[in-house]
Amino acid sequence: MECRLQGINVEDWATFYEKQTGKILVTNLRPSFLIFSDGFKKTNTTRMVKRVMDIALAFAGLVVSLPIMAIVASLIKLTSKGPVLFRQQRVGERGRVFILKKFRSMSVDAERDGPVWATTRDPRVTWIGGLIRRTRLDELPQFWNVLAGDMSFVGPRPERPEFVGMLQREIPFYMGRHSVRPGITGWAQVRHRYAASVEDSMEKLQYDLYYIKNLSLLLDLVILLSTLQVVLFSKGSR
Repeated sequence: MECRLQGINVEDWATFYEKQTGKILVTNLRPSFLIFSDGFKKTNTTRMVKRVMDIALAFAGLVVSLPIMAIVASLIKLTSKGPVLFRQQRVGERGRVFILKKFRSMSVDAERDGPVWATTRDPRVTWIGGLIRRTRLDELPQFWNVLAGDMSFVGPRPERPEFVGMLQREIPFYMGRHSVRPGITGWAQVRHRYAASVEDSMEKLQYDLYYIKNLSLLLDLVILLSTLQVVLFSKGSR
């Protein structure tokens, strides 16, 4: 109180933690922090500009990456049995389910016993699958998802319906990540490893909430540049 009366700015713990770590701590977080704090501003202008950028980048990405996609598709076909593309249900903006497209990086019987979280050194991943996951080349077909309006270039990664229900029960504020379009890449993807547990999902949610609160074209640019570094230097964990 003495500091505040002297004109010294005083921040609560949640705000201080957010600024220092680039994530919002959800443990013991009060809803009032999310309701009354600055941020979470999604104007029609921002949404329109972001959508125009998504379409332009996705179209350019398809044109530039067509030779790379042809090579990746050929390598997948030559080194393992099964389809080149992998289609899977994911939960998008406002809980809407859509079909996500990726290059197949696992064996065709990877989930013969039901849905299982992928791990960093997953034995189900094929040789070429490990390479395209590290360089994020498996995500290239998602340019079509962006053009279709199911996804954005930048946003929280979409999760599978089988896991969303469970994570919603286990993690507070989890459904908040569905307030924006999911992305090919995101703040959580460049700041944290691949989610292989409830604990990992909680950690990534904290980064996702930070992104949604501080949504801006500048932050999108920072994330895209960080993702480019991952692709060029094969630092990805997917």
